[in-house]
Amino acid sequence: MTATQTALTVKVSWRQLPDKVRAALNRRLEGMYGGGNDETVFDSLAFDKQQALLILLRRFQSLKLWDTVCRIENLYGEGGVGMHFDAWPFIRSTLERLREFTTWFASHRGMSGGFVERGAGQGSLHILYRGDGSGKWEVHFDLYNPWASPVNAWRHLLHEKVRKETPNWRTIAMALGYMENDA
Repeated sequence: MTATQTALTVKVSWRQLPDKVRAALNRRLEGMYGGGNDETVFDSLAFDKQQALLILLRRFQSLKLWDTVCRIENLYGEGGVGMHFDAWPFIRSTLERLREFTTWFASHRGMSGGFVERGAGQGSLHILYRGDGSGKWEVHFDLYNPWASPVNAWRHLLHEKVRKETPNWRTIAMALGYMENDA
């Protein structure tokens, strides 16, 4: 079992994280949920939130978007996988330049706009923002990417819109190839 697979099957402490991961999270968790420093907050996170954070970090890093995240406000790994975060002002221009994202059909009610990842068939990012200048952003994974194919568009509509089904962290980890199916 690889280190990544181990991290996805047992709760880990801050000190068990690789130095690169701790460095990437540096000062981004401070004060979340009324907690103290990064270590204290990470260690107090529920297992699903730890896993959601590690999945989001890995995906954002692979798309070279992690540097746009200033501070994380909320995480969720059950009933969807995502986070609410404060972003640096250059996030929007960064996303606009990336060919992997489109703004078409990317907004949600209550949000000013958004970006949907085009390329991934499963486990695609959906990034939303409030246009009030607050720097408040949200991101979640869609299990079925409506931009990947007509079949996926249908699956997205059926499962995520009509049935209101949301993937958990295990489903997203498997869709992204970060974890093998144990079944």
